[in-house]
Amino acid sequence: MRKPVPESPSSSSMNVLSRLLLAASGEGSASAEAQASEAEAKAALISKLKNMGRDEFEILTDLAQKNHVIVRGLHAFRELLLDDQHGAVQIEWAQSALGAEQARITRALQFLHRVCCAFEESGLDAMVIKSLDHWPDIGSDLDLYTDATPEQVMRLMKGRFNAQIMPRSWGDRLARKWNFLIPGLPEPVEIHAGRLGQTGEQHALARSLMRGSRRVFPGGCSFRTTSIPDRLMISTLQRMYRHFYFRLCDVVDTVALADGGGIDYEALRTPAEDAGIWAGVAAYLKIVSDYASSYRGRGLALPGFVTEAAHFGGSTLYFSRGFLRIPILPQAAELYGLQLVGVLGRGELHAGLRLGLLPWLATAAVVGQKLTGSDKGIW
Repeated sequence: MRKPVPESPSSSSMNVLSRLLLAASGEGSASAEAQASEAEAKAALISKLKNMGRDEFEILTDLAQKNHVIVRGLHAFRELLLDDQHGAVQIEWAQSALGAEQARITRALQFLHRVCCAFEESGLDAMVIKSLDHWPDIGSDLDLYTDATPEQVMRLMKGRFNAQIMPRSWGDRLARKWNFLIPGLPEPVEIHAGRLGQTGEQHALARSLMRGSRRVFPGGCSFRTTSIPDRLMISTLQRMYRHFYFRLCDVVDTVALADGGGIDYEALRTPAEDAGIWAGVAAYLKIVSDYASSYRGRGLALPGFVTEAAHFGGSTLYFSRGFLRIPILPQAAELYGLQLVGVLGRGELHAGLRLGLLPWLATAAVVGQKLTGSDKGIW
């Protein structure tokens, strides 16, 4: 069971958001005692929301924005207070914040659709990764993957959208990705070309994305996006092998997938093993399950082979600077070592060489952070 986070204003807001987004899915518990406990917790949450001051509400919305759950969080916030018929001022705050966020999302979705259509019209394969996983929320940038060459990407983005290329870090160059700024769009468009992973080591996984793609229709627009197994592997690469922290959306998105029967764990295991990240995927799922369990009394129905492969779970998480963080030592370092051994064991020397650069990048980023206060240009 995850240890409770300290009750600073920010961590208190994380607990509120977690209850708003996870506790509701735990309703209908079999035991009367469990139902009574949930009702008591719900009443306490409603009391907290309707007595919330403006400063506390701003902390909550800022945290929800960082964790890509602002739309879902504020919908739940508003619905709880409407059911209670109290908190008119807080309902008005939530409605105003929702309106502003939904306007941002509508504009971002329109631009994203235009970019995807431009690739298709040019005869180039492209798909959305990550950005639509959180729908009806959308993150702070728009992510695409394409099999097109860098030259084709540059020509399209500059010619069709007058886009400017943002400065690239060492990590960006290894990962073979570019960030573009399009006039009229505040969010950068991040395009991965032919590779995935922090050092671009996931070439085979990247090349298989198009074969398993599916269509989704957020906001009435049609987008090509990843299969569920690919989506979870990309999330794992981002959280367990790159950033070493979870956003709350990662938990909420994965719980919704699992509760809806959308995860075929056997179908996920084979490609994750092939990519050398099965231990990371299993740990990712175990973390989600443990965190969800601490708020709704039950986790995910994970098969035994998933929990056996997970070297750690949610008990390792700690809250810091707005996110749920994974210790780099020993947890993240262990996953890196397992991935490197697996890659080299399969004779993938080029991927192994790329992965071998990761500790040097990480060290340079730490040094840069200490000397300049930023790791930009490196990580």
